[in-house]
Amino acid sequence: MPSGRYPWLMPDSDLSSRVAFLLERIARLLASGARADGLNPAQREALRYLARANRFSRNPTAVAQFLAATKGTVSQTLIALERKGLLEKHRDEADGRGVRLELTGAGRGLAAGADRAAGLAGAIASLPPLHVSIISQTLARILADMLDTAGGRSFGNCLGCRHFSDGAHTEGADGPHLCGYFHAPLSEAEAARICAAHEAE
Repeated sequence: MPSGRYPWLMPDSDLSSRVAFLLERIARLLASGARADGLNPAQREALRYLARANRFSRNPTAVAQFLAATKGTVSQTLIALERKGLLEKHRDEADGRGVRLELTGAGRGLAAGADRAAGLAGAIASLPPLHVSIISQTLARILADMLDTAGGRSFGNCLGCRHFSDGAHTEGADGPHLCGYFHAPLSEAEAARICAAHEAE
């Protein structure tokens, strides 16, 4: 690969700064990519988050925390998605004052079929499996360190959460797992989703 065309591949005395530059450059390319879905970056990120979140985490506060955005900004984003027919707001049954967010069929389809990171996923998939594993572990460590510093939530899935009890829910069809934080049963599918209350083991 010619270094003249890709100068960031040249040796750098400060590797940490070079890696940070590369990550920021990739993020800018993803955010600026032209799309035919009519969504701005914030709307697209909210849509993708809601498609991956469990039932405890599909609310405006969790969206704001995940996007590291203000509640006002997220409110406008959610209003826009609702107007586009991609999102519906419902009264939270457990909390009459709360709002539960659900994607419509169109919203789920757009989140599944118009993922703007698809190009990035394809580029990563073309790498040797060992490289992919190293990248995954390294980025997870970087993210964890940055979240610790910023005091942000991890938004991991139930399988790696200290509140998760594997196979602990034995009654009814909503199990077989149990969330100790919400004192609620979890299905296999929901245990694999991301959660706003996640705390690493």
